[in-house]
Amino acid sequence: MKIAFYSTKPYDKIWFESLNREKYGFTIDFLESPCKEASISLARGYDAICIFVNDHVTAPMIQKLHQMGVKGILLRSSGYNNVDLKAAKDKIAVLRVPSYSPEAVAEYAMAMLLTVNRYTHKAYTRTREFNMNINGLMGQDLFRKTAGIVGTGKIGQAMIRICKGFSMDVLAYDPYPDEHLSVKYVEKEELFRDSDVISLHCPLTDETHHLIDKESIGQMKKGVYLVNTSRGALIDTSCLIEGLIQGIFAGVGLDVYEEEEGVFYEDRSNDIMMDEELARLTSFPNVLISSHMGFFTKEATKAIAEVTLENAYALEQGKELKNSVVS
Repeated sequence: MKIAFYSTKPYDKIWFESLNREKYGFTIDFLESPCKEASISLARGYDAICIFVNDHVTAPMIQKLHQMGVKGILLRSSGYNNVDLKAAKDKIAVLRVPSYSPEAVAEYAMAMLLTVNRYTHKAYTRTREFNMNINGLMGQDLFRKTAGIVGTGKIGQAMIRICKGFSMDVLAYDPYPDEHLSVKYVEKEELFRDSDVISLHCPLTDETHHLIDKESIGQMKKGVYLVNTSRGALIDTSCLIEGLIQGIFAGVGLDVYEEEEGVFYEDRSNDIMMDEELARLTSFPNVLISSHMGFFTKEATKAIAEVTLENAYALEQGKELKNSVVS
């Protein structure tokens, strides 16, 4: 099997090259180009393409891939909102990594909460300059606060365990509750109203797009913390900014952003930032933004490589495609 590997970064090769060499022997060409309309022709002559979270495969691109004989789209992520699944049906297999390390993302979500609450990032900057003044860095205890977890899949469940470890009370919302999970499920309106901390762990769908908007923010208590390590478009950015201006949020941690494509994972430090909303978000002292790195641990990246290559092997050998997202 020949695989065109889009959006390659140096760290992508660490596990893919060694695991492929040891077990599979595929021909993998690592391309720095993101997968988009202008670069889809690079897939000619390949059996499959491998894409990441900020690559997009539209219906016209799928048609071109199909015409070129490409048999599969390998997602090295759990989310699949960046592929037109309706267009892919009966044309090309779409395979994802349903779970790599839920703990990696959940631990990072808690790290963001702890950081934005206790201002450790600002304390680090101050003390580097020998400014030992702690004025303005006061946080609050998480003990006995209420954490609202939106989405109770594997990552959400890992976050629930962490919050309980801090002796937090936990509320959960999921349209498909897990009856075996020891947690109090509530409607999302109640979760927004009663939570001191809200952490998003749901996929991006038509139903969850802009889940956090003017209406939901209006239901939240003043001084709430919001953390998003899932998908950027779960939050309406303009409404979030308005809520920050109104003082509704004590702190916001964002590892994702709805217009992150072309910015996250890239070095744009010498460029003028044309995204006014992203620039505005970085100006708030109680907003912490990182570049979609919640997954980024040794364990998670190894698991992503293992499952992605196993998906490719199943496709090549005509085996059951257990991780297919096209019905």
